[in-house]
Amino acid sequence: MPVKSFRPLTPSTRYITIASYDDITKTRPEKSLVQIKKKSGGRNTHGRVTARGIGGGHRQKIRQVDFKRNKHGVSATVAAIEYDPMRTARLALLEYADGEKRYILAPNGLMVGAKVVSGPTAPPDLGNCIPLKSVPVGIEIHNIELTPGRGGQIVRAAGGAATLMSRGDGYALIRLPSGEVRRVIEVCYATVGQVSNLDHSKVVLGKAGRSRHRGKRPVNRGVSRNPVDHPNGGGAGKSKSGGGRQHLSSPWGVLSKGFRTRDRRKYSNRFIVVRRDGRPMKLK
Repeated sequence: MPVKSFRPLTPSTRYITIASYDDITKTRPEKSLVQIKKKSGGRNTHGRVTARGIGGGHRQKIRQVDFKRNKHGVSATVAAIEYDPMRTARLALLEYADGEKRYILAPNGLMVGAKVVSGPTAPPDLGNCIPLKSVPVGIEIHNIELTPGRGGQIVRAAGGAATLMSRGDGYALIRLPSGEVRRVIEVCYATVGQVSNLDHSKVVLGKAGRSRHRGKRPVNRGVSRNPVDHPNGGGAGKSKSGGGRQHLSSPWGVLSKGFRTRDRRKYSNRFIVVRRDGRPMKLK
């Protein structure tokens, strides 16, 4: 899916690029598979702002996406490729042989009219959901389960694809888009193919209004605030570290540079073989 650019007749169109949406075949969502999304404005149940920079935006509806693909052995036909305002990937509307309709993440190259199926006996074709023990080594997969039966949790963003490297001892070795190599139980399910909308990273908003349409409000820097509002605020003129010897941090004092936030005792560390930076994972 290519992106469209414009002649620089205005300051915003000098840089702005938008998706062409040539792959979209249906503009209205399936009514039985959507629900209303209530805007929170970044506020919790007590009405206090707990997430800054959230507010406004266009009205959206939640598409109920089938990440589990647990309708095994029943063939489905791709009825349409649709846009989802709440995610980067495209959605494929499936019509099963028994009349049921479901949304799935559309793999790249999946066309209207194609047949897909899920289950342990399904072939490793594009869009089929099969267990990792049935996936041929070296092909691209997405929407991968981490816990059997829980549904796909990783590799769901636009253009994402993981690669099955090897299998052994009941586990499959998978290289994720980040470069991390991870062990996953081989009875977990994954979908064959790469996630659609490959050119999503080439889209340039170009103006502040497009961020506001997405519900993102401006957030100014901590060093430009007063000391009462942020740990890095204050100082005479521009002060790189907030006017004192304190390090750059969040409003709640969490260091923003040189501080690892991942728990060293996290349970899933034992399944990581190679970290994102290429170094082997050391268990403690």
